Amino acid sequence: MHHFDDLDLQLLSELKKDSSISVPILSKKLGTNSSVIYSRIKRLIKKKLIKKYTIEIDDAQLGFEVKASVGINRDPKFKEQIQQSLLSTPEVAEICEITGRFDIIIKVLAEDLEQLHTIIIDKIGKIDGIQNTETFVELEKTDKAPIYLSKK
Repeated sequence: MHHFDDLDLQLLSELKKDSSISVPILSKKLGTNSSVIYSRIKRLIKKKLIKKYTIEIDDAQLGFEVKASVGINRDPKFKEQIQQSLLSTPEVAEICEITGRFDIIIKVLAEDLEQLHTIIIDKIGKIDGIQNTETFVELEKTDKAPIYLSKK
């Protein structure tokens, strides 16, 4: 494990909030010279702590008003076929294999509750090897500061 100091952690936090922030603005926010910030970012990329830069999309503006997590239990013999079927289902945004009472949790985007119901029943529920599902509709999401900022 690599050692990362407070400046690294503050830098990661700011980039996590907004990866498009410029180095000059970052240097002002963190009270550090721009060249130091630039070299720190390069080092964090080289050490593979920063894997990629990305964007956060407002799905509602694209017509996807409903987000849900769906817990899935599956027959282990169908693991690969289920994975491929879920990957080819456009409304499935994310697939996570997990421990606990479910084998997989997926994130689903839908225009409304009726479409979500159709996706769960007619698409996901009919995939061979899926034994049962439980759907959790997202009502509100709150992001918080990452745990590494609270460690001393």
